[in-house]
This record gives sequence, C-alpha cells and structure tokens, in this order.
Amino acid sequence: MGTITPMEQTTKAKKEIKMPAKKASNSSKAVSGAGMDRKVTRQQKPLMKWSGITALVLVIGYFGNQMIEATAGRSLTVDQNRIVVSTVTLGTFEDFIPVRGRVTPAKTVYLDAIEGGRVERILVEDGSDLSRGDLIVELSNASLQLNVLGNEARVAEQLNNMRSIELSLEQNRLQHKRNLVDINYQIKMLTRQLAREQQLVSSGSVAQTKFEDTRDTLDWYKNRLTLTLESQASDTRMQTEQLSFLKDTSERLEGNLAISRKNLENMNVRAPVNGKLSGFNVEVGQSIGRGERLGQIDTPNDYKLTANIDEFYLGRVTLGQKAQFDDYQLVISKIYPQVQNGQFEVDFKFVGEQPSGIRRGQTIQTKLTLGDETKALLIPNGAFFQDTGGNWIFVVTSDKSQAVKRTVRLGRRNSRFIEVLDGLEQGEQVVTSPYSSYQDMERLNLGN
Repeated sequence: MGTITPMEQTTKAKKEIKMPAKKASNSSKAVSGAGMDRKVTRQQKPLMKWSGITALVLVIGYFGNQMIEATAGRSLTVDQNRIVVSTVTLGTFEDFIPVRGRVTPAKTVYLDAIEGGRVERILVEDGSDLSRGDLIVELSNASLQLNVLGNEARVAEQLNNMRSIELSLEQNRLQHKRNLVDINYQIKMLTRQLAREQQLVSSGSVAQTKFEDTRDTLDWYKNRLTLTLESQASDTRMQTEQLSFLKDTSERLEGNLAISRKNLENMNVRAPVNGKLSGFNVEVGQSIGRGERLGQIDTPNDYKLTANIDEFYLGRVTLGQKAQFDDYQLVISKIYPQVQNGQFEVDFKFVGEQPSGIRRGQTIQTKLTLGDETKALLIPNGAFFQDTGGNWIFVVTSDKSQAVKRTVRLGRRNSRFIEVLDGLEQGEQVVTSPYSSYQDMERLNLGN
C-alpha cells in the first residue's frame, strides 16, 4: 500500500466532515448523530510556533535592555587585557616634576655691526677663545670715512671761528683797559694844571678863560671815565656769558668729532669681554649692514639651564625653588611670563660647582622639587588624567566584572603618582589607561 501524505489526510477529513451535514439537510426529522461524529484536532506548524516565541523573547530583551541602560547609563564591553588596572595605595608622595633643560651660557654678549661696511680682513675663527679687546674683523666704509673727514673739517672751522671770537673779545677787553689808563692819565695831568692855573688867575698871570677851559676839559675826562667804566663792566659781563657759551659749544663739537672718530674706529670689531666666539660666519668681501649681527661671545665655563614647563604648574613655580641633577644643585633664577604652546620658560643656575662635562646645547634631565614629602593615598600616573582632567575615574567592582564611573578629587601629581584627596579608598582598583574610546560611558564590562 502506498503512504498517505498529510495533505491527503486533511482532504479526506474534510470530506468526512461535510457528508453528514448534507444528509441532515434532506431528512424531514432531526436525527441525533452524536454516535457518528468524530472530533478533529487542528495541527499547528512547529516552525511558526518557535518563530513567534523567539520574536517575543527578542522584543522583551530589547525593552529590558533599554530600561537597564536608562537606569544604569551607557555601558561598553572591553577586553580586560587591553586596559591597565592599578591599585589605590597608601604611601609617601614626593612633590616633584621631571624637567628637561637645555644648557646655555650664563651670560652672552652679542656682536653687532655699529656701522655697516665691507669685510676686509678676518682675524679669528668661530669657536675661538677671546680676550677683551682682541681684534675680530676689519670693515671698510668709504662713505663713512668721507663723512668723518667732512665732520672734522666742519668742527675745525667752528672751533676756529670760536677762537677768533675769543680773540676779538680779549682785544676789546684790552682796549678798554688802555682807554682807562689814558683817561686816568689825562685826569691826573689836568688836575695838576687846574691847581696851578687857579693860583695864577688871582695874580693875573693866566687868563680866566684858559682856567675855565682847563676845568671843563677835566670835567669831560671825568665823565668819560664814568662811561668807560660802565661800558667795561657791561662788556665784561657779556664777554663772560659769551665765553661760557662758546666753551660749551666747543666741547659739544669736540664730542661730536670724537663720536665720528669712534664710529670710524668701530669699523674694527673687537671683543668686548672675555669668552668664546660663536655664531661667527662671515667671509672676506661680504657686505655687512648697519646693526647686523656678526656673532656672540659666551662666558667661558659658566652655564645655566633653560627649560620649558607645562602651564599646569605655573602657579606652583617660584624663584629660588630647588632642582637637582645628579649630585649638583640648581635653583630657579628667572621665570619668563609668556606662555607659548601650553608651556612657560624658566632659567636654572647652578649652586656652587658646575658639571665639567656639559656643553652648550646639551639637554639634561633634572628633578624640580615643588613641595615637601607627605603621606597620602596614591594611584599611578596614567594617560586617563588628560582625558578626565582628574575629575572622575573608572573603579573596578569587587567581582572584577565591571568598572563603574565615579567622581573623584585628585591633587598633586608627579611623574609616577597622583595624590588622591577624595572619592577612593585604599585597596580599590581603578583603570589608569587612556579613556579616549569610552569617555561617554558610565560602565565598562570587563571581558576576557
């Protein structure tokens, strides 16, 4: 016999169900057919059943997940092997920061061309040790030489004019003296003559008119003497003032001439101090402009450190703070107020002996002390601080399955540790690796 398929069984069952209903419609009386009826159970497809159950589970899971995220915040699953977990410990916090400084000369004198010119002769090489006054390079400037010669001629002319005026004033003074001598002589002679004629007038030996003429002449000389003395006093006062002015003018002209000659002398560039010449790169025949830098002279065997420090420490760095390089001590000698690219610059000077092997341009790692050592809760310094600003951190739960975001208060930090002020307890574990990938998350699910 052949096998009956489920489709054929379903068709046969439908025919059996329909046949009794047809006979019942043709009968005149209702006849009970309970004994002949058979209950047919409708079969359900297994695939549709499990599909519905699966869809219902997914809907319930989705809404459940939404409710969990709404109450607990966003979460992210991370590989535990790709993060750094550190333990909160109690220890001694050393308040210092590592600072990398550059060795520079303690004092530098720059060589600038006071007057421009052409390089005629070079007497030293870059890197030479110089003493004060050593000739470095000779320049020439025909225009400056002609200018100096012209100034000398003009100054000489002015000085000659002043000497002529001084001579004229002196001659005028001597002329006044001669006039006074002549007037005094005439007055003396006329006084004697008037006395003799007065005796002879009474006897009639001398006429009255002659006596009167002699007396008038004597009065004239006396009046002339008064005017001459007054003129002499006035001329003396004016001559004194004029001579003082001429003397000051002469000194200024001579000073200008000295400056002109000094400028000409500066064409020969000399070392202003003892030291080592650096940055000197000129060639014979090269034209040097006025004020152009020729090089610099560094003080020998005397150095300082110049370092850049993060602006985060700007309020904690002050003059006189100590730093250490190996066994050598340094202090901050100068703080530059400008902040560039998030850093500010400071100068360190050595206290006492300086290292013998350092050279200009060399970099040295130092430890700058900002405060005293104290007992504190510590966590290792990590990249998370740049992402959170020290305001929050992920704390690992006790079962180590999750890391939950927690607000904390952090204090000082050095290259190794960060001081914990509030929000963490000793023995807790925190994530100290970068947070750049999950800054917006509230929880981290730690997977293997």
